[in-house]
Amino acid sequence: MWLPLSSRRTPRTNRACGKEGNRKGCPYRVWSVRFRQALSRKRIPKAYLITLLIDVIGIGIIIPVVPKLIQQMTGGTVSDASRYGGWLLFAYSAMQFVFSPVLGGLSDQYGRRPVLLASLFGFGLDYIVVAFAPSIGWLFVARLIAGITGASFTTAGAYIADVSAPQDRAKNFGIIGAAFGLGFIIGPSIGGLLGQYGPRVPFMAAAGFTLLNWLYGYFILPESLKPENRRPFDWRRANPIGSLANLRRYPVILSLVATFVCIYIAAHATQSTWTYYTIEKFKWNEKWVGYSLSFVGLMAALVQGGLTRVLIPKIGAKRAVFVGLACYTVGFMCFALATQAWMMFAFTAIYSLGGLAGPSLQGIISSQVPANEQGELQGGLNGLLSVTSIVGPVLMTGLFSYFTGPKTPYYFPGAPFAMGTLLMLLSLVLVVGPLRRMGGANG
Repeated sequence: MWLPLSSRRTPRTNRACGKEGNRKGCPYRVWSVRFRQALSRKRIPKAYLITLLIDVIGIGIIIPVVPKLIQQMTGGTVSDASRYGGWLLFAYSAMQFVFSPVLGGLSDQYGRRPVLLASLFGFGLDYIVVAFAPSIGWLFVARLIAGITGASFTTAGAYIADVSAPQDRAKNFGIIGAAFGLGFIIGPSIGGLLGQYGPRVPFMAAAGFTLLNWLYGYFILPESLKPENRRPFDWRRANPIGSLANLRRYPVILSLVATFVCIYIAAHATQSTWTYYTIEKFKWNEKWVGYSLSFVGLMAALVQGGLTRVLIPKIGAKRAVFVGLACYTVGFMCFALATQAWMMFAFTAIYSLGGLAGPSLQGIISSQVPANEQGELQGGLNGLLSVTSIVGPVLMTGLFSYFTGPKTPYYFPGAPFAMGTLLMLLSLVLVVGPLRRMGGANG
């Protein structure tokens, strides 16, 4: 059990990092300390962070085995499986686009807690359906269910905004990244190991994690939205097009939308094709895919749970955006050109520094919106994320499938990462004007 940092107990030896004197730079200690700091903060309830962490673990468990499950159901190659995987993500994201603003608006009226619990229950059903799916069609049914109820991270953003002072929001949005990082350290490793017993076993484990998390949240999770900050639900504002249109009321948000679009689409070079790319190019099995994703999670936890809370206050949110986007650009280019398996681990360190950009941009945007519209804002941003997630997976897996298929004129599995590099260069160009017009605000 993790103890608050204020607890003064005699240090114990950690087998992974040696004696206390050698633990100062231990990465495991860094992310665990940062997460314990988050748990000990009065403004961010422990139950919320634990619920979010377990949710991400459940998601991480299934990732290493998805290609093998699709291949098992379709009898195709990795290249063929990647195309199916892209359309599965398309189905999920399409439902998110339609329903995220609805759930965001409901959370503004009824509170974050009931929406988060409904989301967790929906994910539990999704994993159960996939675990026993007899055909590829049932995978699409499960993804539709998850997309309809999958508003946990929309609500997560609103929850952080509820409990954070404006000047702390950029730092505290990094806690979501830390939860992702920690969840993806634990989840993929579990999934990779369980995947050796069959591609459906991790889905059963994920269902158990998620439904236990739902029970935990039901009895423990507190509400964050104060009654005076709630607003009535409005169907005109709780629709995907209207939610995106409402972003126009805030000039800074509107001017940064194009940058977010590029970042979100580029991210699918990693999110949608990592497993297929490493299996195709380096012949990794589920275990090594899981280990690699766990390393990605570790680096994300170090950056978003540690560096964001140190560097953003020192260099300012605007500079952090530029640094993060530059690191993403270099990281994508390195992934595209990697020739040895070990390089994927080395280049992840550069790529992960890009995590400075997201919380900084989100903090800048959040600071422009009133407290009683944070849920709608997060619903709008998640709707934007869903639009790009409709385009991104199909684009990136399509590129991978084309450049690894039997009819390709040039074999290049790194094509999605090359596209990510171009998109990040464009995002750097797009973000300059809006942030300069903001003057000295937000660093």
